Amino acid sequence: MTTPLADKIKTLIRMNGPISVTDYFALCLADPEHGYYLSREPFGAGGDFITAPEISQLFGEMIGIFMVHAWQQHGSPTPVNLVEVGPGRGTMMLDMLRVIRKLAPTLYDSLDVHMVETSERLRGVQRVTLEAFSAKITWHAAFEDVPQGFTLIAANELFDAIPIRQFVKTPTGFRERLVGLDADDNLAFGIGVATIDPALLPPGTGAEPDGTVFEVAPARQAVMNALSMRLKQNGGSALIIDYGHLATSFGDTLQAVLHHDYDPPLAHPGQADLTSHVDFEDLARIARATGIQINGAMHQGDFLYGLGLAERASRLANGKAEAEQRAISVAAERLAGAGEGKMGELFKVMAVSSPSVTLAPFRPVRS
Repeated sequence: MTTPLADKIKTLIRMNGPISVTDYFALCLADPEHGYYLSREPFGAGGDFITAPEISQLFGEMIGIFMVHAWQQHGSPTPVNLVEVGPGRGTMMLDMLRVIRKLAPTLYDSLDVHMVETSERLRGVQRVTLEAFSAKITWHAAFEDVPQGFTLIAANELFDAIPIRQFVKTPTGFRERLVGLDADDNLAFGIGVATIDPALLPPGTGAEPDGTVFEVAPARQAVMNALSMRLKQNGGSALIIDYGHLATSFGDTLQAVLHHDYDPPLAHPGQADLTSHVDFEDLARIARATGIQINGAMHQGDFLYGLGLAERASRLANGKAEAEQRAISVAAERLAGAGEGKMGELFKVMAVSSPSVTLAPFRPVRS
């Protein structure tokens, strides 16, 4: 079985030769005609995956609590730009704003909410979700369009959808992985001639077997740099939540998800979601290079429990029917628990700030 985007990519390869994993990744998600985010409804039970805000209101509420805390630690400045980059269906912002309005009316009254969203279709979904708060919200196609000023940023599952480059260990060193065509005219991985700067590889490199994959993400670095520079110039904090690893390491993490199940990355371009794990150590390196503070990085479960997830879930369940209480408990465990089907360990959370502030539940990282 082929897809319209697969046919388009095959034509490109026949004309110009194999393409990089970066270009393949970008085409799969953002091709103007057949790109995944431009042509499909990815979120929810009818889509291909469910994000944390869609599992329970508890998630967005915890992020709202964190934003109130960050604002207070920064000295409660006004006005405030509250920015979400890659806001999905708008569910997290809805839950955040509800909590902020209740806990910190002064912050709520001084907020200008900015949603950075490239998909016109998703903007429409977000407008419906956030109708009650529409007077406070402005949409932007690019982060650079957000006005200057003190800024609080939320980015949940943003970086995993930004393309990566892959390099494969060969007898002649690490060479770039490409997407080409096999003898049966199917999309297939191959090896190109481009090599990687050895300085980018993890310390102690050398003994990895041939076939070992190393991933770098210049596009992610550029986004992290833009977020960090905005905080450096205007003051504020950013909260980054994604699945990935806390330390730079080897491994092929390119993956596709179709109908809530894993799919081979080359099987259904444009119809399956394509992602890879986020290297949080690399993001921290970029932020530190701009001179802003790394508050720390931790497992999502520890972050949510540290902000009071268990207590909030208990209050939410109080007085509810038994089935509803059980649903709330299951949702909290899915968000913060460990093991198969749970997000507490797979997902990591990092905060960065300028100027330096102490933000619970992180322990500051000293550079």
